[in-house]
Amino acid sequence: MTHYTLEEKESFTVLGIGIELKSDYTDYAGINKEKVDFWQEVKQDGRLDTLKSIATNDYIFAVNEAVNNKMMHYAGVMTEQSLPEASRVIQFPKGEYLIVQGEGKTADELSNTLTGIAFGQVLPEAKDFAYVGGPNATVEMGQRNGLVFGEMWIPVVRK
Repeated sequence: MTHYTLEEKESFTVLGIGIELKSDYTDYAGINKEKVDFWQEVKQDGRLDTLKSIATNDYIFAVNEAVNNKMMHYAGVMTEQSLPEASRVIQFPKGEYLIVQGEGKTADELSNTLTGIAFGQVLPEAKDFAYVGGPNATVEMGQRNGLVFGEMWIPVVRK
């Protein structure tokens, strides 16, 4: 089993700029392409830098959330401020979170790796806890030794 931890977190808010993912939820290649294209766009047009300029820390959140039966994906930061170009204030609940740590050559690779481990290995094998919905996020925390490192945060409940 992959290394993971369960951690109690206070509720927190992420301000995000997002898109609706149009691919079928089982089309991982399509979803990943949409996410990669979106991240390239928000980096190139300066929206990510604008978000980072009002962040309370250096973390960059890649948030997945179902909203009104739509799969949404956001680039976000922790902040108390607001921006006109931001599309959503995402509330993460107080409670237990599944935390999976990892690293990758790029932020995209980090996100894909952590998502695969969390949803492909840890959650299917978990006996004591389950993901029952709500926003989840890959959190890019920094760089070391030429690699991007971070964590996946998924709210869970005890079974």
